[in-house]
Amino acid sequence: MFLALLSYIGIIVGFIFLTLAIAAGLYYLSELVEEHSRFTKRLLEKLIYCIIATHVLLLVFDHFPFWLTLFSIGTQVVYYQNLKQFPFIQLSSGVFISSCVLVLLNHYFWFQHFSRPSIPPPTLRSSPLYEPPSAFPSFSEVSSFFGICVWLVPFSLFVSLSAGDNVLPSTVESTNGFGSGMGDGERAGTATLRKGQGMAKVVIGKVQEGVAEVARVIGWGDDPRSGSGRIV
Repeated sequence: MFLALLSYIGIIVGFIFLTLAIAAGLYYLSELVEEHSRFTKRLLEKLIYCIIATHVLLLVFDHFPFWLTLFSIGTQVVYYQNLKQFPFIQLSSGVFISSCVLVLLNHYFWFQHFSRPSIPPPTLRSSPLYEPPSAFPSFSEVSSFFGICVWLVPFSLFVSLSAGDNVLPSTVESTNGFGSGMGDGERAGTATLRKGQGMAKVVIGKVQEGVAEVARVIGWGDDPRSGSGRIV
């Protein structure tokens, strides 16, 4: 009886640590993107090319559905359009909104496809080289396909996005001649302000602030009104 209760506690603690590990990884990736934005853009471009090539190989060798594969390739092309202004992407732009819609549609269509047992198509069963597959693809096959071909690029774009509220149009100001009389110290200060934060970093920061506020309310955190760091 107590062992079963202990197992539930262990699952909850493990889930909490897993969530913290994922959050720490996202925060670290956001830091890397902010420091190496050009390299990240080139990496995302190569990644999109590789995924398009993977779709073509799956179509040729595993006889994936033609129109669904063509739709997925089209979604990758739309994702690529977000890289033109990378990392300063407008969240209200039509390309970004279309990308969000296509992520959901692409996931739904492929989920429906893998829910059917006819993989590969029945027309190949007459071939002497045909080996009957299992009724459903294995979990590792489906999860690998979704992780690489469906989720990888949107997730990478999400981590690489800059929060619109934290980005100032430094390029526009420089082209219009503003700030020409500014000193080195002022330029350094404005450069610091113009540096955007990754969206994942902003989200994690908001979550950290919320957790700290809840901890302070219930008496587990430091009182910000007290300079001594006394536990309330």
